[in-house]
Amino acid sequence: MNHSTTTPSLALLGGPPVRTRPFPTWPVFGEPEERRLLEALRGGQWGKLQGNAVAEFERRFAALHGCQHALGVVNGTVSLRIALMAAGLGAGDEVIVPPYTFLATATAVVEANMVPVFADVDLETFNLDPPAVEAAVTPRTRALIPVHMGGQPAAMDALMAIARKHSLVVIEDAAHAHAALYGDRPAGSIGHMGSFSFQSSKNLTSGEGGAITTHDDHLAEACRSIHNCGRIPGGLWYEHHVMSANYRLGEFQGAVLNAQLERLEEQTRTRDRNGQYLAAQLSRIPGVHPQKRLESTRRHSYHLFLFRIDAPAFGAPRAAVLKALQAEGIPVCGGYAMPLYRQPLFLNKAFGPYLPDARKTLDYGAVRCPQCETLCSEQGAWLEQNLLLGPLADMDDIAEAFAKVHANRQSLRTIQP
Repeated sequence: MNHSTTTPSLALLGGPPVRTRPFPTWPVFGEPEERRLLEALRGGQWGKLQGNAVAEFERRFAALHGCQHALGVVNGTVSLRIALMAAGLGAGDEVIVPPYTFLATATAVVEANMVPVFADVDLETFNLDPPAVEAAVTPRTRALIPVHMGGQPAAMDALMAIARKHSLVVIEDAAHAHAALYGDRPAGSIGHMGSFSFQSSKNLTSGEGGAITTHDDHLAEACRSIHNCGRIPGGLWYEHHVMSANYRLGEFQGAVLNAQLERLEEQTRTRDRNGQYLAAQLSRIPGVHPQKRLESTRRHSYHLFLFRIDAPAFGAPRAAVLKALQAEGIPVCGGYAMPLYRQPLFLNKAFGPYLPDARKTLDYGAVRCPQCETLCSEQGAWLEQNLLLGPLADMDDIAEAFAKVHANRQSLRTIQP
């Protein structure tokens, strides 16, 4: 960090920016991806049921996440929906989800004809708050979807204890948590099933795609049938046993993922090292609170570097701080602008053909999750994972920009967001 006795003026107000060099870009790719793709292309077996790339990836991904089974599917939303269907849950059953997450965590529940029930998150960890989950359980609750927000595993011991107490199915939303470790257990191996995404921004990507992980042979068999048009082992090709569709991952995605897997371990170590280093640096600045790292988090995958800005303690509003950081060359954003229950989709119960009976009594306008609302409207912010792929010097630049903005906080009070 720059310890000069004079602080340059903010770039937002005409001063020199801290950072002019670009950060690492995403995705990272090269000859291994090209070679794998050409092999799949020239092999002429482009579908999952004919080729070998997806099958290889499923074996490797299951092993990486400590599970007996992994199933490649078309995206991380479908993986959640299939997992709910495979668990044998019924129409109108309640599923507890956090409101601070991407839309798919809750809409997958609706698409499975089930009712999302929102439980608040912990302000410091950004993850589901176990006491809030316990308070949200009703006689109709059948499942729980904890999100490993930003790549830090949720408080799974406490959540699994609640699940056992109430006989709930637990589906980990691990879309941010490839190769993350909760103690000695990989993300996606702790609940009954895990759901992963390989969308273009994710730490392991093929542009689009997803996966389901599980230890349970029966759940794995049910998921495979649902993702493959209801077919079963030994059945006829045009014999369909359950409500299902073609959700299979293609061989081109499998080829890319196999190459990307070769990079994941080193990238994850780099992100975790840089994330911990940056958190230590930013914690020294008044009003900046990086996501609290739980003792149980052996490895954080840092799909997002999450932090809070406490405006009174920092001395300037969050919106002005973020605008100033962006001008200093730090690509930062405020994260989710509203809790999921305040999305028009939920306020208007615009569920299409789903939940025709439940929507008569549902009132998402009455839901209140104060911690989530604080994150969305006042304090939450994040940096994306590619910023953590460079050297520690990059983290020093980020920390220097924060320190510079804080030193100039008085001038930010007149800045319009």
